[in-house]
Amino acid sequence: MKIENVNPADIEKRSMEIIESEADFTGFSDSERLILKRIIHTTADFDYIKNIRFSENAVESGLNALKSNAVIVTDTKMILSGISKPALKALGCEVHCFVSDPDVVADAKKYNTTRAIQAIHKAVDEFRDRNIIFAVGNAPTALICLHELILSEEINPALIIGVPVGFVNVVQSKNLIMSDKIPYIVSEGRKGGSTVAVSICNALLYQLYDRKTGEVLL
Repeated sequence: MKIENVNPADIEKRSMEIIESEADFTGFSDSERLILKRIIHTTADFDYIKNIRFSENAVESGLNALKSNAVIVTDTKMILSGISKPALKALGCEVHCFVSDPDVVADAKKYNTTRAIQAIHKAVDEFRDRNIIFAVGNAPTALICLHELILSEEINPALIIGVPVGFVNVVQSKNLIMSDKIPYIVSEGRKGGSTVAVSICNALLYQLYDRKTGEVLL
């Protein structure tokens, strides 16, 4: 097998070329295709073409929120770390993860529930009047909590990225989000994870921010 001689600066570009040559993105919009390509680039898993579900206007809603100084709320520190800080800063957006905050940990013990649930409640209390994008890559309980808050009309998120991975209530929680009348990007089934959530967030950001020039593309 011949080893490709690729300039380090061109590895991502070459990877995307390979993905384009092997994947069938028929039926997806250009914006959706960019998200799928970044997920595949991160996971090397082409099954996401079949697994990712976009609600109507999901990408548009996410991009509009990012243009309006959105807050991204995550359920893991990995997602918090992975989202592009230069892009967030350029767009005037923020990202927060409250799962390790002392008050969240204390409330989870007090109410015998998960830190993810308490973190969602804290985010809603702090950012109720902001455009919020929820990026969930680990905790199905976070999605279940969001579903309940949507039903009670306590929140109206700009977008829910629901891609937790695992076995317990993972599929059920995703189905709940897909039943809500809220823009969503969801990975059907058990697949997902924090890296997938990061890929989706960055794919949205990079449609509004040029990494080479640092320019905002509005």
